[in-house]
Amino acid sequence: MADGTKAVVDTSEADGAALAVALGSTPGVTPPTAPTPQGARTDTTGPRPPKAKAATAQPAVSESAVAEEPTGQPVAEEPAAKASDDPVERTAPLSTAEIAAELAVGAAALSSAALQLAADPAGSGKPAAKAAGEPAEGDADTGSLPLLLPAPLRHSGDKIAGRYRLEECVTQSQAFSSWRAVDEKLRRAVGVHLLAPGHQRARAVLAAAKSAALLGDPRFVQVLDAVQEGELVYVVREWLPDATDLATLLTDGPMEPYDAFQMVRQVTDAVAAAHRRGQAHLRLTPRCVLRTSSGQYRLNGLAVDAALRGLPTEDAERTDTRAIGALLYAALTHRWPYPEDRYDLQGLPKDLGCVPPDQVRAGVHKGLSELTARALCEQPPHHLEPVTSPEQLAKAIALMPRVRQPEPPTAVIPPVAATPRYATARPAPAPAGHPGAHPGAHPAPPAPPRRRGRRRRLVRLAKWTASAVALAAIGLGSWQLVTHLNAGTKGTDGGSQGGTSQSVAPLPPASAGKPLKIVGAQFFNPLGNSAEHPESTGNVFDGNPDTFWQTSGYYDQLGVSKAGTGIVVDLGSVQRVSAVHVLAKGATTVELHATAASVTGAAPTDSSDLPAYGSALAKGTGTDIELDPAHPLNSRYLLIWLTNLPKDVDGRYQGRIAEIKVTG
Repeated sequence: MADGTKAVVDTSEADGAALAVALGSTPGVTPPTAPTPQGARTDTTGPRPPKAKAATAQPAVSESAVAEEPTGQPVAEEPAAKASDDPVERTAPLSTAEIAAELAVGAAALSSAALQLAADPAGSGKPAAKAAGEPAEGDADTGSLPLLLPAPLRHSGDKIAGRYRLEECVTQSQAFSSWRAVDEKLRRAVGVHLLAPGHQRARAVLAAAKSAALLGDPRFVQVLDAVQEGELVYVVREWLPDATDLATLLTDGPMEPYDAFQMVRQVTDAVAAAHRRGQAHLRLTPRCVLRTSSGQYRLNGLAVDAALRGLPTEDAERTDTRAIGALLYAALTHRWPYPEDRYDLQGLPKDLGCVPPDQVRAGVHKGLSELTARALCEQPPHHLEPVTSPEQLAKAIALMPRVRQPEPPTAVIPPVAATPRYATARPAPAPAGHPGAHPGAHPAPPAPPRRRGRRRRLVRLAKWTASAVALAAIGLGSWQLVTHLNAGTKGTDGGSQGGTSQSVAPLPPASAGKPLKIVGAQFFNPLGNSAEHPESTGNVFDGNPDTFWQTSGYYDQLGVSKAGTGIVVDLGSVQRVSAVHVLAKGATTVELHATAASVTGAAPTDSSDLPAYGSALAKGTGTDIELDPAHPLNSRYLLIWLTNLPKDVDGRYQGRIAEIKVTG
């Protein structure tokens, strides 16, 4: 959708004649209308003339509502009525482009009705002769399908396909309805669009839904099912109960520059990726942009929302680019960049034209303001080059200087007045006339502090006792360590020690702190389903802290999708290891695992090989992590196992390991 502007217009049978006159159709022909559920919001099939002195009349949209402004954007002369208490996923009201599409549909229906009336004035019901070029009945072409077939009438509690129980109708139009439903088979909330199978848009909706489902990009709300069954065409999609749409996020005011930058970057990257796959959104509005609880933005209604409303698909790249510009404009200024009020945002003055956001609101980020103007305006001010495709917009965003996240406010702790250690309260002077008050009387001196000699002796005795216990524990631990090392050395003559990484091989003693050479590194995935940047594993031992190996970006912390992820370093042969130093970018939790000394062949990297690395020998958290096992170990392969990752600027969990150093 080029503009994303909205208008709400109702229609009734009483307005049919006026609609026919407005469209230039045969007088006396009333367009067919469909029953609409009581209380449901109805999309328009034509402009409604204003009723004289009607206090409750809806604002009308005349034919000039779709006239072009100098900026090339269609605008409505009067703002549409605002919808109140819209749920997060409520479909926005009609835009002026959609109104034009509905007017074209209504004109075609009226012309068809006029031909029918002329061929059968008596209303005998006999089929009329078809106009030239009109497809015959049964043709595969959708032109033979009804143009104004009403949406199937359903109620809360009805079931679709025996499993989707309708809960709440969130959008009702003449052509389709949208519901929040429950998938009783999988016990989860879903969204359902309902459409009559004989409607002219039915095939386009099914094609758009199936195409969107094949995209498989998690940045878009996924289409789960698209079926024509009996008297229904239904499209089932994800429902995100924890998500908040952009229109709701802007209720309290404009976004901070960092938040607006994150929004436009994520939305642009997603739309650009869809266009590279031959997909387009065509109706990108603040109601379609959803932010989840993890800070990720997901886009709803890819191709399907436009198909439901019969919107044109021409110039898709420019349409989606302008829509993204409108989203960024609203986020920066808290104003809708067109003359109409939309999404609880006030529109701009009609004669203002396309101006950058920093001319509408003070303090707007300069770089984001110029980016908005380049995406939204046909001729951006200050001789800026216009951006006409999501791919170009994504490149422009990548070239922008980084917008820094604001520092969190520092808590100020009020100073506490110092109090003397042995301060005691002095008695207040007796009031005049009190028996204790007499001339020359002085307050009693403060009582001396209590003697604390006994308490000090008890504290000293406790300290001596603790010191003695600690020395005894250290001695006992040292004796056990020596005994264990001697026993382990003797027990290795028979071969393997059962697969544990603590076995000791008869190796010559290594000097403490001797650096060991790493000859290779490879990624280890416990699920075995995908590799995480295996091409950069060599960066962990290249001696350059500026290069790194990184994991994939996760929407959930490790432990939810899988237990962890890691990288295996190869020492070339079995070596005695006393410590491992890990340099990470961002606070990361790391564990040290190792294979047994008997493992000298290829490194275990299969998804079932995690037990081969034994239990954790050491653990640490931070960016400069020292992993010190309880005692030196003999091993060739060391597993650096990541169990907790930091968040990146996108709000995803992603780990980065810059350097790994091993000492003997």
